Amino acid sequence: MNETLHPALLPLGFADLLPPLARIEASVVARLVAALESHGYERVKPPLIEFEDNLLSGTGAAMARETFRLMDPISQRMIALRADVTTQVARIAATRLAKAPRPLRLSYAGQVLRVRGSDIRPERQVGQVGAELIGSDSVAADVEVISIAAEALQILGIADLSVDLTLTTLVPAVTAALGVAEAARDRLRAALDHKDVAAVAAVGGGAAEILRKLIASAGAAETALAALDALPLPNPADAERARLREVVTALHGALPSLRVTVDPVENRGFEYHTGISFSFFARGSRVELGRGGRYRTGNGEGENATGVTLYSDTILRVLPEQSAPRRLYLPWGTDPNEARPLREEGWITVAGLAPVPDAAAEARRLDCGHRLEGGKIVGSAR
Repeated sequence: MNETLHPALLPLGFADLLPPLARIEASVVARLVAALESHGYERVKPPLIEFEDNLLSGTGAAMARETFRLMDPISQRMIALRADVTTQVARIAATRLAKAPRPLRLSYAGQVLRVRGSDIRPERQVGQVGAELIGSDSVAADVEVISIAAEALQILGIADLSVDLTLTTLVPAVTAALGVAEAARDRLRAALDHKDVAAVAAVGGGAAEILRKLIASAGAAETALAALDALPLPNPADAERARLREVVTALHGALPSLRVTVDPVENRGFEYHTGISFSFFARGSRVELGRGGRYRTGNGEGENATGVTLYSDTILRVLPEQSAPRRLYLPWGTDPNEARPLREEGWITVAGLAPVPDAAAEARRLDCGHRLEGGKIVGSAR
């Protein structure tokens, strides 16, 4: 434990982001935020740290096991480093913006920290860009949030984008209506999350057959909806099924190129959601690019809301190849006034700090594809 650490060694789940990825990520975040703002989602900036009691209440309770905590030396109260921004935006809406007109549209971008990663997402520091639509429980609100997130990802050039819809309240409605014992519901939930049909049959009681068919119905939206329509669902679950069809129909109309799938029993990561929820995927990534859904602010007794969170680190992995910026070497002694209009044209200028015998070689050494020579831009091909 006392051995000297290498200065480049970082804790598990943390990493430096180097050129050019750091530049690309900053551009991705800026473009995502701009896309959200273009739909009226005004940006807020919550702090990295809040009092533990506030941060982990309501929807934040779902992230309690993933949250770093420490003692604030000033207030002598426990504080926590955010593991998700959604709960912070909900707090802002309920307090600082309580009197703002509804529906309230807010967006954000920032980093979050988590106690542990997962097998498929080992990172413990994650970049988030998100939007929250607060104060509406309409189908139109669900469709708007899914649509603007899909549009933002498509603006980045991400191909083969799909959204997987789930109904987090469907299984509870079925199990409650069909009399599944409270003690068995946690085991049943675990079996459904793992698509373990045998375990569902063992603990599902009178709901086992419908639940088995719900598992089998997952797939492309129209196929899944047809399978769901054939099931004799109890009334609360039937209403959820009808809402799902409305959302799917509206998405097909708004974004014909977006592939829509349905998994009616998926619940992992949606524990605090109260309605239609969703995850975005793209070719080349096993991990979701973003996720979101319907929830209630406060302790589940506040306003209806629908939100989405997009993960910048995952998005980087599926971006199309990015063109390198145009870098221009300015030999030592170049007049700064000569370079200013070049930057306005989009050039990145790299100034020489001392005279060199071979300006072309120096430009190549500094990764500049061009150099300024005699007032003209010339190539410095390798």
